[in-house]
Amino acid sequence: MTGLSFAGLSGIIVLITYAVVMLVIGFFAGKGAEAGKSVRGYYLGGGGLGFTALFFTLYATQYSGNSIVGYAPEAYRSGFLWWQSVPFMIAVIGGYLLFAPRLYVIAKREGFVTPTDWVRHRFRSTKLSVLVALLMLWGLANYLLEQLVAMGQGIAGLTGETVPYQLGVVVFVLVMLIYSWTGGMRAVAFTDVMQGIALLIGTAVLLGGALYLVDGDVAGVTRHLVETAPEKAGVPAREDSVNWLSMIIMIGLGAAVYPHAIQRIYAARSERTLKRSLAIMAWMPLVTTGVVFLVGIIGIQLFPGLSETGSEQLVGVIANEVAGINLFFYITMILLFGGVIAAIVSTADSALLSFSAVISRDVYGRYLNPRASEYKQVLVGKVAGIVAVALLLALAWNPPSTLYNIFVLKFELIVQLAPVFILGLYWRRMAAAPAFWGMIAGAGLAGLLTVLDLGPFYGVPGGLVGLGLNVAICTVGSLLVPAPTEESVPRGFAPPLVSGGAAEQ
Repeated sequence: MTGLSFAGLSGIIVLITYAVVMLVIGFFAGKGAEAGKSVRGYYLGGGGLGFTALFFTLYATQYSGNSIVGYAPEAYRSGFLWWQSVPFMIAVIGGYLLFAPRLYVIAKREGFVTPTDWVRHRFRSTKLSVLVALLMLWGLANYLLEQLVAMGQGIAGLTGETVPYQLGVVVFVLVMLIYSWTGGMRAVAFTDVMQGIALLIGTAVLLGGALYLVDGDVAGVTRHLVETAPEKAGVPAREDSVNWLSMIIMIGLGAAVYPHAIQRIYAARSERTLKRSLAIMAWMPLVTTGVVFLVGIIGIQLFPGLSETGSEQLVGVIANEVAGINLFFYITMILLFGGVIAAIVSTADSALLSFSAVISRDVYGRYLNPRASEYKQVLVGKVAGIVAVALLLALAWNPPSTLYNIFVLKFELIVQLAPVFILGLYWRRMAAAPAFWGMIAGAGLAGLLTVLDLGPFYGVPGGLVGLGLNVAICTVGSLLVPAPTEESVPRGFAPPLVSGGAAEQ
């Protein structure tokens, strides 16, 4: 987003406005007595998020400003093959529906705060719970790093480098830490409402402006693509088709079991509120990633021949042209990019909050100081979040790879959590030891393939290969151990609803 013609002072004013609004929201969200004193109050908003707040915080968890500035360039480079971004976002909702309503009922009854609470309750295994917590911390750190990189690039672009990349990251990280510290989940959810509305309006206006630039001739855009880059419009090769399906499976399962996604399930006011939110979320890929996909395809005609580096700036380049149409588009493009940055910040705070919760509840409160008060647990989690952000800022100073590549990397390991949350919720015989060794093997293989830069294999990414090994070990191993007895069913479980786990490892 570098070199925007409408950047500069106007961009700085928009950023300051968004920052002030976030801080005000954090202040009022933190006025509740439980906001910073109890773990449920701080990390789950007291478990009382209504439909509007829950829907937009789920939306912000699945989509970020990064989805806008990162997905359009991928559509530009890949052509119609990138339509996969729509079904794999729909698959995320399918992933939620596999387990979210059922998990919500158990979480509400048992008072879960972190995703690991479910694993500990279901499998009664310390080793498995610790492994799950470690993988979650890895995924959250990776996710947070991605958002910090996107934040710096977005701020530098919106202000025409008036605010440098590094300074922009530091300033908005401070804003994020302040309102997250004071308001917890409530502050995060309410800022998600603001950024969600900004993204929906901004992307719609961006598409409208892009269509205006091509005289509304979508068929002409397709003809141009066929004539100039037929490989981007033709039937994909078998390996590309397999990769498409693989990404749908991996992202559909991986994004659904993100720690901050699961915590939003816990935070719903009721099961009905959760189901209503997910029902509306099922349509959002069409009006978010679908719209961004079209913007990327239109960009092929408007700005042909961009390099990979140049294409990363596609949304900013198109926004320049759209802003020049008239005053309305000029103003909305400024608001769009302010909203994109607010969305990135709001997505980062979700990851930070869950990272803090895992440290606070699953590490400190469970093992280091079990007698600590909830207030002290929350305080330790807040401090741990600040330390983590400081370390990640050092990495974000010189960001690696493209935004899309950073996005894919974290799924290789986080998707290994899917069996314990989905299979473990329905299959009575699933045992702790096979689940532990399956997760170790799957994460190890996926990580090794990533480090060695091996794959995809006939279109199947390394993360999905690791998941296949994970599921195989988990299922075969569970069938080989003795079936669980009624006594091994966790407290509060009705056996017809959800099965119990094996004995402690």
